[in-house]
Amino acid sequence: MLKAKYGLSFVVAAVSVLLLVACGDEVTEITDVNETGMKVIEKGEDMPKCTSENEGALVYALDSATAYACVNREWTSLNGKDGQDGKDGTDGKDGAKGEKGDQGEQGKQGAKGDQGKQGEQGLKGDDGKDGEDGTGCFVEDTGDGFALVTCGEGENASIMKIFKGMCGETPYNPATHFCDFRDSTIYRFVTIGTQTWMAENLNFETDSSYCYNDSAKYCAKYGRLYTWAAAMDSAGTWSTNGKGCGYNKTCSPTYPVRGVCPKGWHLPTKVEFETLFTAVGGKSIAGQKLKSATGWTTHDGITNEDAFAFSALPAGDRVNLGDYLYEGNYAFFWSSTEGGSISAYCMYLFYNYDNAALDGYSKYYGYSVRCLKD
Repeated sequence: MLKAKYGLSFVVAAVSVLLLVACGDEVTEITDVNETGMKVIEKGEDMPKCTSENEGALVYALDSATAYACVNREWTSLNGKDGQDGKDGTDGKDGAKGEKGDQGEQGKQGAKGDQGKQGEQGLKGDDGKDGEDGTGCFVEDTGDGFALVTCGEGENASIMKIFKGMCGETPYNPATHFCDFRDSTIYRFVTIGTQTWMAENLNFETDSSYCYNDSAKYCAKYGRLYTWAAAMDSAGTWSTNGKGCGYNKTCSPTYPVRGVCPKGWHLPTKVEFETLFTAVGGKSIAGQKLKSATGWTTHDGITNEDAFAFSALPAGDRVNLGDYLYEGNYAFFWSSTEGGSISAYCMYLFYNYDNAALDGYSKYYGYSVRCLKD
């Protein structure tokens, strides 16, 4: 997981209403950058070619935090351009001189004819008109990892909410990571079968959440350990779906339960863990497939493959009296499925077995949390 800082004011502009915005003043929110057809690249120097075949394509460069559009076979930064000032009019030409006077009669020198008068000078041309303002669509930071694109004014304004690819001051690739905007922590995710899982343990600090051995270095490595009430957000801080769920009481949560998870994610149910087991080849080998290839206590005959990049680490647990156990040997993950008034189901993995298990344990215990995308 990557921790980012707050404080970036990120302002960009768009070049074409047709490329980025919806019609009218309705706000269209796009939560996945891929829905816009935008390609995310690490460096601007890696830009693909802009041709007639990919006209209108969007590219987001992480190194410069800048979006580009393919317009008329050229990559254009999404900034409006001011119109050019009109040119001054050309000065008028001088009028033609008058004809010379007639020569007098022969023999006598006639009086010299009057010299023709100089023609009047032409009028100066009008000044050129000022150029029209550029048609840029200005974008404002909304503080939640998105940018609000506004094109035009009043009733003709078009507005769209687009993804910025920024978490605090840190850019990230939305194809592989997401941001928990509550504390600007970036997490990797992975899609396994039909489900999208966090590929790291949650590390969001709440009441009744702990670092193994009360040491911050273990939170940085493994994430936090949560009681079931904390995992379910019993206080109702983030949603009411798991409000009131805790030890020595039964509850009727509304599924999916967001719990302590970031917005757009939820605490998985027992059934959803079983779906994960099926996707990786069955419960009997789920541990082998889901455990990180390193970090576990070694055991003869056991090879951890991490075949689906789930990367489960042996974070251990916290028991009733505040003791910490099994770091390096076991991994426990809370589900949102209650087992009874004093227990709830968790998924757990062992250093010395290839299988995975699901069983009910005390709601007082401190276990890891892996969130599942809604």
